[in-house]
Amino acid sequence: QVQLVESGGGLVQPGGSLRLSCAAFTNILSIYTMGWYRQAPGKQRELVVGITSGGSTNYADPVKGRFTISRDSAKKTMYLQMNSLKPEKTAVYYCSARGGIYYWGQGTQVTVSS
Repeated sequence: QVQLVESGGGLVQPGGSLRLSCAAFTNILSIYTMGWYRQAPGKQRELVVGITSGGSTNYADPVKGRFTISRDSAKKTMYLQMNSLKPEKTAVYYCSARGGIYYWGQGTQVTVSS
């Protein structure tokens, strides 16, 4: 059974930074393709960044150079470092794992506002 739990969201001022965490509790980080998605109010869920089991990454164009995905297999945790946040980045951020089907965490709210 795959369980994903996100944390680290909150309120941040424009231009600020946050680091999100996704705890997996099992050794799936090096097996499954993992990813971070976001869903803004009234909009569809969209990919922020994905990382394959081999470590290849795929960033959405708007976040390239500002967001960084990483993972710590020993801690069974994936991270998303977000820098230079913009107000339009306010959304619920979800962690995902793809192993035949998609598994999702419950999401963590990120609000970018002054």
